[in-house]
Amino acid sequence: MALVGAVVAPSRAQDAIYRCGNEYTNTKPDARSSKGCKLVEGGNVTVVQGTAVPKSSAPKATAAQGNNTSRVDAVQQKSRDSDMRRILQDELKKAQTRLEELKQEYNNGEPEKLGPETRNHQKYLDRVAELKASLARTESDIAGIRREMDRLPAAVAQ
Repeated sequence: MALVGAVVAPSRAQDAIYRCGNEYTNTKPDARSSKGCKLVEGGNVTVVQGTAVPKSSAPKATAAQGNNTSRVDAVQQKSRDSDMRRILQDELKKAQTRLEELKQEYNNGEPEKLGPETRNHQKYLDRVAELKASLARTESDIAGIRREMDRLPAAVAQ
């Protein structure tokens, strides 16, 4: 019988938990201090102890300092924007070249059969489907690059 009691004890339900603001307690709060205390229902509560955040004016000072250091002068920003535009144009050219190659290979949905595809039609169909998906993906990439280029400031446009 003692063994049955040992097995039942760990599976006992958790005592009632009360939430009082940001604090949790398993002791029933008395009427004087129970302002805002509510019984937590519907599941177990796990509370992890953390470190207290100091209440000082330091965050305001670091926020003001952070704004000054994150600013970039106009010349440097213009340089970054032109670099970004050049990189995007290079990516656009690569994607357009890839799209032309895929269109040529896809041949309007009827690419030429390769060696093993003459005997296995399913391989051919799989390759056609893969080419079609690659075409769609590349067209989507081109549209995304163009959207990114449109977001760049107009002053940098060439």
